[in-house]
Amino acid sequence: MWQQILPGLRIKIFLTVLLGVVYPLAMTGISQLFFPHQANGSLVTAGGKVIGSELIGQSFTKPEYFQGRPSNAGANGYDATASSGYNQGPTNKKLADRVKAAVEQFRKDNPDYHGPIPADLVTGSASGLDPHLSPDSARAQAARVAKARGVSLEQVRELIAQFTEGPDLGVLGEPRVNVLRLNLALNQRFAKPQAVAK
Repeated sequence: MWQQILPGLRIKIFLTVLLGVVYPLAMTGISQLFFPHQANGSLVTAGGKVIGSELIGQSFTKPEYFQGRPSNAGANGYDATASSGYNQGPTNKKLADRVKAAVEQFRKDNPDYHGPIPADLVTGSASGLDPHLSPDSARAQAARVAKARGVSLEQVRELIAQFTEGPDLGVLGEPRVNVLRLNLALNQRFAKPQAVAK
């Protein structure tokens, strides 16, 4: 009996140590050596303080900032510990009502924009934590941001173009803009208006 059990037990112990200890430690070491920023969560700092991650969306509500996609993650959205989408189909009345309300709010917040509203401004992502917007969605908010900061629309559009990332490896995905990075660049390039900033 032990002749059949011992080889299986030895293989189990060997594979547990190899795949449960050695491999994770090796991958962690390689990641820390070659990709330390990504291995530590792609954290973004300002003034020596961590203010977010390039990988997780945040809520921006003030008019001088670009706003990201709607979020259903957690009670108030953008909760990284409760990643979740809306899980509603296109015929769901709650989805239709939520999108309609988001369109009305967008039109109210951005009265100078008269084009079609990009879908990612009024629909959430599957995770509820998407940190990116399409360039069209950023441009749709440009007039509001420029007005709130007292700068020209062209300056804001140039900043959007500067922070637009192309598809990965030139073919994977769509062009996108990281909302946190763009908002940080706004603060660095243009002073926050005293009447609006809190």
